[in-house]
Amino acid sequence: MSDTNGRPAADGYEISTDPSRLDAARIHHWLSTDAYWALGRTREKQDRAIAGSLNFGAYDTASGAQVAYARVITDQATFAWLCDVYVDRSARGTGLGTALVTAVRDHLEPFGLRRILLATFDAHGVYEKIGFSLLDDPEHWMALRFPGGDAPGR
Repeated sequence: MSDTNGRPAADGYEISTDPSRLDAARIHHWLSTDAYWALGRTREKQDRAIAGSLNFGAYDTASGAQVAYARVITDQATFAWLCDVYVDRSARGTGLGTALVTAVRDHLEPFGLRRILLATFDAHGVYEKIGFSLLDDPEHWMALRFPGGDAPGR
């Protein structure tokens, strides 16, 4: 792994926030075909999401190929939303997902944010390892959903 500057940190992977390294076609394929929350997302919508976000890529140090992705929407002062976390099937089970989310947390910590939120259907254990917990007061949170958005019903 590596930190967000692309320095190696362990096991043949590095993590970077350099937008020029992102493989947008691969990210779109992963999310639109294999991520329950983004099935069918268009390439145009994914490209807009990437352009408006802080992006983290994880790369195989031997080949340079992107093997994981995470996206953060943040004002870099008070709030962040972690989303679109995806690890290629070939790299799952290596600890890369935990390392990626840890890199996100560590990158955002100096901003002094009040909170980082995320939503997950099935990966609570990954996030709990690095400090995420269920909301203390979910009854205070609300959502406005628009018809035709990603992942209906979620």
